Amino acid sequence: MYETITAETDPRGVTTLTLARPEKHNALSPQMMDELTEAADRLGRDPAVRVVVLTGAGDSFCAGGDLGWMRDQMAADGAARAREARRLAEMLARLDALPKPLIGRVQGQVLGGGMGLISVCDVAIGVAPARFGFTETGLGLIPATIGPYVIARMGAAMARRVFMSARIFGAEEAVRLGLLAQAVAPEALDAAVEEEVRPYLACAPGAVAEAKALARRLGPATDDAVIALSIEALVARWDSDEAAEGVGAFFDRRKPRWAE
Repeated sequence: MYETITAETDPRGVTTLTLARPEKHNALSPQMMDELTEAADRLGRDPAVRVVVLTGAGDSFCAGGDLGWMRDQMAADGAARAREARRLAEMLARLDALPKPLIGRVQGQVLGGGMGLISVCDVAIGVAPARFGFTETGLGLIPATIGPYVIARMGAAMARRVFMSARIFGAEEAVRLGLLAQAVAPEALDAAVEEEVRPYLACAPGAVAEAKALARRLGPATDDAVIALSIEALVARWDSDEAAEGVGAFFDRRKPRWAE
């Protein structure tokens, strides 16, 4: 059914939704974004699904947006850029609105768009060796479409510590910042995720869905206007000289002109 993700549901109604591009560290390609959007819609409608666990195959959870896709935006026109930015924004919005508990099972690298994915989870558990970072500004880009969900998760004051420095930080700091609920040893990850899953199986599914929807409404706004603002910000940044330099420098395997 899918080529870049897998979705497997156990007899209890717990679906494991896995990013399945391990050779690319599960970077978000256009196809993966579309498949995640479709999966979120399908799982949300399926009454047999009680809980969704989001994880990544291989050594990384998600290393961000596919850099080939980003490079394509440098040569694209404004309409194409807006379409691609909306593709990413729609994926995040559908996962955020999923009417089932969404639990992140996090390992390895979590960079760029991967930070958005853990921010739309209701709770995320990570391994102690994992590494995190909003790496966009190092490429001349900005964490735009993920921004509403990151700010909702961390709060503006916490987010400003790491949102624009491209600094890589560890799992314990991710816990302090509110991105992870806890950091555990790799061998304890599955048990820790199961501890988050199990209580939901004793709850009324409709009540869980309505409680989640209420929490989203009471929290910071991630409505159409906010999402549109994030799309416009990403499209404008793709049009900048800094983005062309930063993405070009990455593929040329050199430092961008602003780097020491």
